[in-house]
Amino acid sequence: MTATALRQLPLLHLPARSRERSKNVLLVLICLAQFMVILDVSIVNVALPSIRGGLHFGTTGLQWVVNAYTIIFGGFLLLGGRLADLLGRRKVFLAGTALFSCGSLLCAFASSRGLLIGARGLQGLGGAVLSPASLSIITTSFAEGKERNRALGVWGAMAGLGGASGALLGGLLTQGLGWPAIFLINVPIGAAVIFAGRRIIPESRREDIHRHFDVTGAVLVTLGLIVAVYGIVRSESLGWGAAGVLGPLAIAALLLASFALVEGRFAPAPLLPLSVLKMGRLRSANIVIVLLYSGVFSMWFFLTLYLQQVLGYSALRAGLAFLPMTLSVALAASFAPRLVARFGVRAVLTTGMLSSALGLGLLTGVAPGGSYLETVLPGGMLGAGGLGLALVPATIAAMQGIPAAQSGLASGLLNTSRLLGGAFGLAILSTIADSHTSRQLAHGASSLGSLTSGYQLALGLGALTSLLGAFLTVVLLRPRAPEAAIEPVASIQARQPDEARAA
Repeated sequence: MTATALRQLPLLHLPARSRERSKNVLLVLICLAQFMVILDVSIVNVALPSIRGGLHFGTTGLQWVVNAYTIIFGGFLLLGGRLADLLGRRKVFLAGTALFSCGSLLCAFASSRGLLIGARGLQGLGGAVLSPASLSIITTSFAEGKERNRALGVWGAMAGLGGASGALLGGLLTQGLGWPAIFLINVPIGAAVIFAGRRIIPESRREDIHRHFDVTGAVLVTLGLIVAVYGIVRSESLGWGAAGVLGPLAIAALLLASFALVEGRFAPAPLLPLSVLKMGRLRSANIVIVLLYSGVFSMWFFLTLYLQQVLGYSALRAGLAFLPMTLSVALAASFAPRLVARFGVRAVLTTGMLSSALGLGLLTGVAPGGSYLETVLPGGMLGAGGLGLALVPATIAAMQGIPAAQSGLASGLLNTSRLLGGAFGLAILSTIADSHTSRQLAHGASSLGSLTSGYQLALGLGALTSLLGAFLTVVLLRPRAPEAAIEPVASIQARQPDEARAA
């Protein structure tokens, strides 16, 4: 009997009722960590004006407080999934939690812009290790079918709730204790997860593949994404045709092309085997998730700025204004598994995308002196509810049919799509909004009118992105026969030339 099997015997030999309770405790623990990680994607939004004043950020630099986290997070997620498969899912999960907690502590005590951005990157690295391990633990601990779908539904709901509740918690903490508190709160949560996880989480890992982690691939893809976002952000001040924009974008394209070459030809055990792209359902679900987060993630950013900079809300009042939207995400996500069971993945996912599109469309009505009750509340609830409704079926679609041995890869890819969709959506839409605002000011428009005009344009483009996601859901996620599993890495290695294997 293998060491992995021995470690899992205590859970397997429990009576049915005790085993069910143990699985519920395991699920709560995993979801708590996932909630913490996703929360930190959005909790900084309400605190951004306070952070800018405290550390003297400019507008362009302030965006990196968000994107330093999301890009490092997204760029290293695939490596995190591979670490979980090879080194042990519990071990990697706990290590990622510890790294994330240390990064949070550094953020709380950051005294300069560079230290805060660097600490946010460390948080992102910890999240990249923790998050795919959490989903991989679920897919290996819960049987495929109703039991796993329920667990994925809870996991998806917590992920959606973490993203949506960031504004509320950020407002409460920033107003009451100051912006460092939004990071400091993670430290006791992380400590509790580590303490309980050592006893509750069963260990499991793959024993059948070469232990190569493809750090080169992870570094190439992450650098490529960082440079691409840098080029996009620079376009606001320099223009899209400037050398300072085209140069970084060209370098980013070269880095990402090098990543594809390494994965396809030279990596002994690719971080992202290109054969994964042959799985149509996994590929389609990830495309839809990218579009979902590209459109909806930026909604929280623009609404936060609108409420505080245009309507004059305090951080606390702005956070409270997001409470109905937070509840909308949680409610929609909690009902989504039952709706999927009755109507299917495609119908529920399409409905969620359409709800998000409608909500973002309503939010294009924001204006100076506008009404929270008439514009922000209905549009925000529809947009947030659509996110909660779409996230669960998209997660189920992406993980259906994935063998346990490759759950880390699939979960890493899923989370990468989610984070990078949000990061690039925010970078592109905020750049477009800033450029439009600058043009309006140049033509003599008022300051508040120019700001809201930029927000309107960005939110309208977000609505179109969600509509495109709904269309692709209908077209790409049609019911079909089960597809072949991802090609084992060992098979890829067997076909590679000896010199590539030695690289």
